[in-house]
Amino acid sequence: MSSTTESATASKGMLWTGRVISMLVVLFMLFDCITKILKVPQVVDATVKAGFSAGQTATIGYILLFATIVYVIPQSSNLGAILLVGYLGGAVCTQLRVGAPIFENAFPIVFGILTWLGLYLREPRLRALVPFRR
Repeated sequence: MSSTTESATASKGMLWTGRVISMLVVLFMLFDCITKILKVPQVVDATVKAGFSAGQTATIGYILLFATIVYVIPQSSNLGAILLVGYLGGAVCTQLRVGAPIFENAFPIVFGILTWLGLYLREPRLRALVPFRR
């Protein structure tokens, strides 16, 4: 019982670290979705090389924008994290399928971890649900 109580309380440092990590994730996701929605030529080319049609680029961007907005709203941030990590998992799968270099596979994995880490540090309900023991 005490480990759950300890893990549910957060220091100011933990809360702000979680906010900063989450903000970095959100900024990256917004950059990614905006470049897709605006159909930046390099992004469209990368999307086509990944096996999607050029016309799907904006749709993928809108899906990512929706997931990011859901993540930013405190009441739905858990669902947003699930959606973002699902999106990033699809990116990993796509990169593996086309034989991309390891760095391109590591990038979405790292951002998936950061998505949950930022939420874990700022969300006491999540820490209570998934307590780490010392």
